[in-house]
Amino acid sequence: MPQPRSWAPADVGRIQLRGVAQVALSASPWTGLLFTAALFAGGWRIGVYGLIGAAASTVAAFVLGADRDGLANGLEGYSGCLTGIAIAVRLGASWRTALLAVLAAAVCAVLGAAVGRLLGRVGLPALTAPFCLVAGVLALALPTAPAAAAPPLPGDGVTTLSASQLGHAFCDNVGQVFLLDKWYAGLILLVGLLVASWGAAVAAACGSVAAILTACAMGLPATRISEGLYGYNAVLVAIALAATFLTRTPWTAGYAALAAVASVPFTAAWQAFAQPSGGSPFTWPFVVTTWLFLAAVPALDRPGISFEKAK
Repeated sequence: MPQPRSWAPADVGRIQLRGVAQVALSASPWTGLLFTAALFAGGWRIGVYGLIGAAASTVAAFVLGADRDGLANGLEGYSGCLTGIAIAVRLGASWRTALLAVLAAAVCAVLGAAVGRLLGRVGLPALTAPFCLVAGVLALALPTAPAAAAPPLPGDGVTTLSASQLGHAFCDNVGQVFLLDKWYAGLILLVGLLVASWGAAVAAACGSVAAILTACAMGLPATRISEGLYGYNAVLVAIALAATFLTRTPWTAGYAALAAVASVPFTAAWQAFAQPSGGSPFTWPFVVTTWLFLAAVPALDRPGISFEKAK
């Protein structure tokens, strides 16, 4: 059937909200609305520039003739959304930031098409790779990006967290998916996931818990654990494997939990490598971990783990 070349205003609004929701692999506009509320709860700059980035990448993809089904489902907006947020966090609010966010988000649309075409040949999704590529380059290239100190080395024993730190870690692991450091923003995001799918919300919660336990067992710094800096990739990995790309079975749940655990040392190592030069792991640990675990599925002789959309 011929695909529409334009949408009504209501359709445009839904596409924008889906672009925000797709950061967590959801196509629900209601989830996108709650996610947007969480962005503004984290700060008006985060909300404004996240929406600017999502809109810019979607418009760029539309102008360049991207697949209309993907556009309608928000698949052209999520990398731009994250890119806009990352630039705003780095530079603050200004006309320069807005211009850079628009241009960078437009580049995300092109990179998304390229990554999707290349990975589609082997059956893997692009995920947030376009965002990681663009934001990673900007983090190193911007003259205002000072080199950050490497995170402290793990201690000799198990890290102990207070009740307050545990609560903040659980919520911030979800919030840091959008670079948010407010615990209540993470709770709003979790509610948004629940609106779209109880399976996605449970997977995110379990991924957060698995990340906390793994980081504590590794002896990683308590402050950084409570800030969610080691757990946000595990949350995304759990959503991707347990609630999106694989069938929902007990075996899949265990497989996703293993992947979430694996993403924590990967995140810590990437931080130690990138931060001295002013860089950041962003969501690379999520992307690479998910790719590897999805690529392994066809080679595993386990009927309970199959590479198809979760129902």
